[in-house]
Parts: sequence; structure tokens; C-alpha cells
Amino acid sequence: MADMLASSVIRCAADPLDPEAEHKALRLAAKGDGALSCFTGIARPDSMTSDVVQAMMLQHYPGFTEDSIKQGVAQARQRWPDLQHVHIVHRVGEILPAEPIVFVGTSAKHRRTTFLATDFLMDWLKSEAAFWKKEMTATGAIWIEPREQDYADKARWQSSDKDEYDRS
Repeated sequence: MADMLASSVIRCAADPLDPEAEHKALRLAAKGDGALSCFTGIARPDSMTSDVVQAMMLQHYPGFTEDSIKQGVAQARQRWPDLQHVHIVHRVGEILPAEPIVFVGTSAKHRRTTFLATDFLMDWLKSEAAFWKKEMTATGAIWIEPREQDYADKARWQSSDKDEYDRS
């Protein structure tokens, strides 16, 4: 499995996330690839409880969380063998609304692989990665679980009708 992850960056960081710098790092690593796809998630001010989010606390267990992300990367590499570079940086600690919370980037020779792999990896992060989220609002703190939609998004990758998603 180490060879499969040799061209991967997987990092959890308490420091602010700079999506432009992460994109540049991926672009430099992916010289010779024909396509890059990147996704940046931004912390929203709306709460699961309809309160306004003042901050989000994202906890992780160092090592364990990164290993859970590596499992998703391994599945993506198995599904799309032409996937070249994977670059995932996820914030932990206190995150304010409008701050970048996650960057996922992929590269391959052709665009379809990058679109699909980036989407797959985001679905993995939302439903399987070992993070614990707590929203801080004026009325108190609440632990956040993945939504039904997060599980539905992940389940579509397990469909026997792969043609809908895998037009590589």
C-alpha cells in the first residue's frame, strides 16, 4: 500500500489553509499530467440547528485520522488506476465561518478521472474520515454527525451501475 500512496499528500493542520498554495503544490507535483481537479470547502455560518455558527471545532486523532483518509485514497486509486497525484489538506481546531476547511486535489492524464476521484474523496471525507465536529453557536455547542445526504452521496459510489459515475 505504501507504493500506492507515494504520490499523495495527506495532512491535517491547525494552521489556516491556503487553497492557492495547495493548488500550486499539486500543479508542480503533477507536471506531465493533463488534468487537475480541485475542491475547496468553506466553513458555513449556518448551523444544523438553524442557529448562526460562531465557530466550528474540528477534532481529530493524529495518525488515526490520516490513516482513515489513506483508506479512501487507496480506494480511489483502485477505482481509477490512472489517478496520479492526490493532495488532501484538512483543517482541525477552531475554524471560523468563511475560512477554508478542506482542500482536495487530484491529477491524472485525463479530466474525467480527476473529476470523479475528487468527488469520491470528498464523499469519503464527509462520511468516513475520523473527524469530530462541534458547532459553537450563541445558544451553545452541538456535536455534528454526517447528514443523510452525506451517506447517500457515498452510497452512489457503491452502485452496481458504475457507468453513471465512471465514464473514464
